[in-house]
Amino acid sequence: MSLESLGWGPDFDLALSASQSTSAVSLVPGRVVRQHRGLLTVQTSSRALLARAAGRLLHQAESAEALPTIGDWVLLQPPSSGDGEALMQAVLPRRSVLKRREAGSEHDGQLIAANVDVVFLVVGLDGNFNPRRIERALTLAWNSGATPVVLLSKADLAADAAARVLEVQALAPGVDVLAVSAKEGLGIEEVRSRIPAAKTGVLLGSSGVGKSTLANRLLDAARLVTQPVRAEDDKGRHTTTHRELFVLDHGGLVIDGPGMRELGLWGEDEKVSLAQAFADVFTLAEGCRFNDCGHRNEPGCAVTAAVQAGTLPEERRANFEKLLREQSFNARQVDAAAQKEHKRAQRKQTLEGSQRGRAKRRGE
Repeated sequence: MSLESLGWGPDFDLALSASQSTSAVSLVPGRVVRQHRGLLTVQTSSRALLARAAGRLLHQAESAEALPTIGDWVLLQPPSSGDGEALMQAVLPRRSVLKRREAGSEHDGQLIAANVDVVFLVVGLDGNFNPRRIERALTLAWNSGATPVVLLSKADLAADAAARVLEVQALAPGVDVLAVSAKEGLGIEEVRSRIPAAKTGVLLGSSGVGKSTLANRLLDAARLVTQPVRAEDDKGRHTTTHRELFVLDHGGLVIDGPGMRELGLWGEDEKVSLAQAFADVFTLAEGCRFNDCGHRNEPGCAVTAAVQAGTLPEERRANFEKLLREQSFNARQVDAAAQKEHKRAQRKQTLEGSQRGRAKRRGE
């Protein structure tokens, strides 16, 4: 398997050359194609290897976000024996990264996938449909640097699939919205067309929306275990317990993983991604009388006027404000963490300086 077929490009060539020039050992490039807890599988041009992060990589990582995840390109030190583990010595710069705030945490981010070109936001039409969750997922997808596409799955179970497509198109201007049915094959070729050869898509959605069934249909094989949703509440079961990258017959790549009920925003560019997910609200805000308008009770608020006129749903404005507050909170948390890390580095530098000074005075 060639590296190019896995998404390798000239930018990674440059990063590889820079890393090789500073390494004392010969390193082999590969892409992380499977992630199950702490165990990673990396595909090189010649074989697939189990791999773990080298101590140097762990030590130099500023946070868990700097460690390899599914879709990453890494540099490996091959095992000395045929069945040993390879050591990942470096993670090459990412083209894009999809991440969320780690569930139950206010300070940590969790990586979902790296180096993806398309984020497929999978929403079931059998009870999972939630416009507010779609808006949140779109913000997360735009923040990754990849292109979002909304897939309304299980269209064969919905009598109003066409109306749902129009509804999502209204809240996601410029975003492709497809009604799909893995069971009947509806829209599958349209999904394939959005991940051409050597391009990577990732399936993102709650448990039970049909991600693994869709991946099976794209692969044209039942390689992923699937289970039906619970009939009493349409809630999915966590069948998929790992993340894996698959190569499709036409050469496109797709990543499937566990369903996620929480999609907490996390990242440095959330303001930009909010502007993309809520382009209509930001456009309206340009007509507000005050630059710092809170879009509530201020006079001359164009956003409030649109809500009162019925051209902007109140639920959409409320969700926008909620995500904006969340973004502001995250920015403060990231800034606080950065200040803490800066103070730690300063203390370390001062301590090392003192140790060198004492050593010099002792004549060492």
